[in-house]
Amino acid sequence: MSSLTSSASGGRSRRRRYAQEFKDDAVRMVIELGKPIAQVARDLDVNEGTLGHWVALWRDAHPGQDRALDVSERRAWEADRRALAELKMENEFLKKAGAFFAATHQS
Repeated sequence: MSSLTSSASGGRSRRRRYAQEFKDDAVRMVIELGKPIAQVARDLDVNEGTLGHWVALWRDAHPGQDRALDVSERRAWEADRRALAELKMENEFLKKAGAFFAATHQS
């Protein structure tokens, strides 16, 4: 087998681990906001099947407890979502700036 086509893990990517708080928040977005699993998975960069599994586990553990957010909760969630999007953009900018300065410092 060629070393160019294989990796130490046999060609498979490493399994991502998520904090329980992250999982709980992702499930809450589906359950309380009524957002589709596919949309939340894309927004959070999580495999759709993985998020679906978390939601199924939650529903098995909490039968009949699905509820939607009221207006004030939805507003707060939307504000948090916008803040998170802004922080993600800032983080990406800082990563690129760091890489740029690291490259120019080595030259």
